[in-house]
Amino acid sequence: MKVTDYELIPGGKNIRVIEETKHEYVDLVAEHIFTIAIHPQINSFLEGFNELVSKELISIFNDKELELLLSGLPEIDLDDLQANTEYTGYSAASTVIQWFWEVVKSFNREDMARLLQFVTGTSKIHKAYGAPERLPSAHTCFNQLYLPEYSSREQLEERLLLAIHEASEGFGFG
Repeated sequence: MKVTDYELIPGGKNIRVIEETKHEYVDLVAEHIFTIAIHPQINSFLEGFNELVSKELISIFNDKELELLLSGLPEIDLDDLQANTEYTGYSAASTVIQWFWEVVKSFNREDMARLLQFVTGTSKIHKAYGAPERLPSAHTCFNQLYLPEYSSREQLEERLLLAIHEASEGFGFG
């Protein structure tokens, strides 16, 4: 394996990473690893893909729609997901958690796939503090769903469906 130096910013080799700049440094390293360093491979893949499917045909899809189109709707083993879910601030016997699993088990395959995309394969559910009017949120880097303490099953279902249908855009590396 060949090791090469790469300056993340101009003059970067002469700049020390300190407490105040460590987050910027991590962001720049991640950008380099996930985009810049693999740019030649991405270009080769896109070249081959565009030979098979024209850009005009796929331009009508967003990234999530294209992923579902290519991969199809996943088969999700809810019993396994439920059995292996960890809770913080809640327990498996908590009312909100019972409602959550009732609601999720009533989902069609498309909404199940949306939930999975929203959370990125959740294995943890955390209690979200604050008003029950809040939507569920996800911390995708850690596969965590933050679930407020809703006052009814109906409120949970309405908020969860709204979150997975409308609030799934704009999440970066959570």
